[in-house]
Amino acid sequence: MHKKPVIGALTIGPAVIGALMIGAFATGLGLATVVSAKSNEPLPEDTDWESVDWKSRLTRRQYKITRQAGTEWPFKNAYWDNKRAGEYRCVCCDQPLFSSDAKFKSGTGWPSFFQPGDGSAIDEHEDRSWWMTRVETRCSRCDAHLGHVFNDGPRPTGLRYCMNSAALRFVGEGEEPTEEAE
Repeated sequence: MHKKPVIGALTIGPAVIGALMIGAFATGLGLATVVSAKSNEPLPEDTDWESVDWKSRLTRRQYKITRQAGTEWPFKNAYWDNKRAGEYRCVCCDQPLFSSDAKFKSGTGWPSFFQPGDGSAIDEHEDRSWWMTRVETRCSRCDAHLGHVFNDGPRPTGLRYCMNSAALRFVGEGEEPTEEAE
């Protein structure tokens, strides 16, 4: 006779174990929607970015994306379909990265922009992961992984900055940059 696992005073059947495994798997992949960072307070611009305890400042998802170069699921993120006017900032250091004026519907499921707000806000690096060569984008201030840039975007630049929502913080037009957005 097959016995069910017992945890404490609870008897757990296969359906519950399966649901727990699926939940753990989904959480590990970053499917749970988490938009806000643990700490809303932006750090001063002169911060030593290499000494910041990112795990204490970011959610698990934000940490995986920005500090471990992860990628979130398409269409399962906060800003892929955001149409509000405003500014997209780095979730780690609050540096302005993109204006909503440069956002376009790419059909990819990730927020896409044809140009950064300030060209010096984003660093580009060759990325040879996943058996391909791409151009990775990182925040020039704190080195957070943001996403990738591709040569298939609209005019005037022909570029598509394909970003991870978890790497961004949206500040709506007329809102104060230190307020938590969405």
